[in-house]
Amino acid sequence: MPQFGFFLAALASFHFLEYIATALFNAHKLTLDSFLINHSAHYHAAHAAALIEFLVEYFFFPSWKTFGWINCFGLVLVFIGQAVRTIAMFSARHNFSHHIVDVKERDHVLVTHGIYSIMRHPSYFGFYWWAVGVQFLLLNPICLGLFVYWLHRFFSERIVYEEYTLLRFFGNDWKTYKARTPTWMPLIP
Repeated sequence: MPQFGFFLAALASFHFLEYIATALFNAHKLTLDSFLINHSAHYHAAHAAALIEFLVEYFFFPSWKTFGWINCFGLVLVFIGQAVRTIAMFSARHNFSHHIVDVKERDHVLVTHGIYSIMRHPSYFGFYWWAVGVQFLLLNPICLGLFVYWLHRFFSERIVYEEYTLLRFFGNDWKTYKARTPTWMPLIP
């Protein structure tokens, strides 16, 4: 089951790159939590559900888990998602944070260059497609549907709150940027 090995490698890479980006650009915020391993109970539940679905189906219906083009499609989505998220963190540098900040720091700027000139929330876009890609990679039809639903719900709410904060911080500059730059996320304008 090579897809399981690819999943573990993708998961390890994701958490390692989260830590590296924080270490490089926000060293004053660096802790073990920067790996995002203890992100939330929901995050752990989602990965547990994905692993349980994969292992149950592999045990009872091993022919469902043969490696093929769908797994490769998932791997491509994982790679694209990770690349976009990492590029976003490296583009935003010290302006990137795993938490939405409510108070504008003196050196906080509106990032509109690089990948941010193409999409408004590239780190969210990247994680969305990384997580969906993992479900294709593992051939998890139940979790694929659940992940699409929960990720859409999570990012819809988070983006509304973050954009409200960005409007407070940057005013008309934010409005102009938002008007010309899409999210490129399904059903999130």
